[in-house]
Amino acid sequence: MTKSSTCPMCGAPTQEATRPFCSRRCADIDLGRWFSGQYRVPGPPADEENAEKPEINDER
Repeated sequence: MTKSSTCPMCGAPTQEATRPFCSRRCADIDLGRWFSGQYRVPGPPADEENAEKPEINDER
C-alpha cells in the first residue's frame, strides 16, 4: 500500500509530471512566492558594509 502525495499549495493529489505539485499553476505560484520573498531561509543578517562589490571590466 502506497501513500498518495498531496500538493503543498492546494492539497489536491500530485501529478507525476509536476511533482510535488498537482499542476503547473501550483508550481508557478510557489515559485512566485520564492521570487517575491514570501519564503525566506533563516540566517544571520547580511553585512552590507563589507559585501563584495561586483568587478567592472572597463578594458576596451
